[in-house]
Amino acid sequence: MDIAKTATNMAETGTRQDVQFAVQKKIQDIATSTATQLIDAIQPAPSVQNLPAHLGNTINTKA
Repeated sequence: MDIAKTATNMAETGTRQDVQFAVQKKIQDIATSTATQLIDAIQPAPSVQNLPAHLGNTINTKA
C-alpha cells in the first residue's frame, strides 16, 4: 500500500513541476512581449541643431 502511495505522490510531484514550468515560461513570454512593445513605442528624441558641439558630452556627478 505504501509503495502505491509513494508512486502516486511522485507522479503528482512531477506533474506539478511540469505545470509550474509551463506557467513560468508563459510569464516570461508575456514579459518579453510587453518589453518589446514598450521599446518599440519609444520615439526617438528630436535632434537639436543650434547647440554648441561641446554640450551634452559630460555628466556632472558631484551635484
